[in-house]
Amino acid sequence: MAVVVAVDTSAGPEIGYLPLVSLGPAFAGLVGGWRRTVLIGVLALLLCTALAQYNRLLGDPRGYTAMFSVVGVTAAALAAVRMRQAREAELASVRSIAEVAQRVLLRPVPLVAGKLRIALSYTSAVAEARIGGDLYEVVTSPVGVRVIIGDVQGKGLEAVETAAVVLGAFREAAYDEPNLQAVGERVERALDRHLPSEKFVTAIMAEIGDEPTVTLLNYGHPAPLAVKIDGDTHLLEPPARALPLGLGVHGTAPPQPHVHPFSPGDQILFYTDGVTEACNAQGVFYPLTTCAPLLTDTDAESALTAVRQDLIDHVRGPLQDDAAMLLLRYRQDDTA
Repeated sequence: MAVVVAVDTSAGPEIGYLPLVSLGPAFAGLVGGWRRTVLIGVLALLLCTALAQYNRLLGDPRGYTAMFSVVGVTAAALAAVRMRQAREAELASVRSIAEVAQRVLLRPVPLVAGKLRIALSYTSAVAEARIGGDLYEVVTSPVGVRVIIGDVQGKGLEAVETAAVVLGAFREAAYDEPNLQAVGERVERALDRHLPSEKFVTAIMAEIGDEPTVTLLNYGHPAPLAVKIDGDTHLLEPPARALPLGLGVHGTAPPQPHVHPFSPGDQILFYTDGVTEACNAQGVFYPLTTCAPLLTDTDAESALTAVRQDLIDHVRGPLQDDAAMLLLRYRQDDTA
């Protein structure tokens, strides 16, 4: 409005810009509340009256038209404010419900389980709802610590519903079943009952018992990264690829468990494809296998935070997919 006044007074009374004063209340309705919009509308009406006097239009139909325009735009802006605030309240309610659902579904993992020190990092790609399609869980069972991390096809509340089925079945089976294959079979059966045929979940399950080994069961999920105490890093690839959970109806062979050494001081980093498929502006994927030096911090949470920050620095922008990382560190006596 100040610019309109300056231009109008500079151009002289022959050229009237006073109708443009109504832009003030129009923009006020986009960003402010109703009090601010009314205040700007009153100020715009006063400026319009003053400019009409300067342009010798006070009493002229064109002057009255400009003033009525300011009043009309202010009324429309007030209606827009009410609708915007109603939408903002609705969005806040959806966010609150999503956060509660996320907390119930993805409970905090224990920092210590058996001989393991555990750290977690989770970033959802759906910032508006703060909810995503990645899942994880750590269960201490009679035979050892059992872990799952997975990625549901799709995002949002539909993905959360699928994740709830997977996690519910895993939490029960992980405590009851004698071996990891039986756990996977129960989760597969639960998905067959609840999941539409075109949906699937990539996942990897792990079991760490009394022996210095880890048993893995991979359902089409990215292989975890093993970081040995001597600094050696390698991916724990399965002996054969298997279909994701939810596709067992196709009659293919289920995944076979594979065992790897896991000794004190060793670490295993589980992750979803939102980590390895995160690209920078040049289209380069995040090089996860080079992050081993970041995991040397004696505190597991600080080490994983460093990896997450390195991922964000690589992308230099918002992530395009959910990104979950779960770090298992085999404790050495009293160390972290």
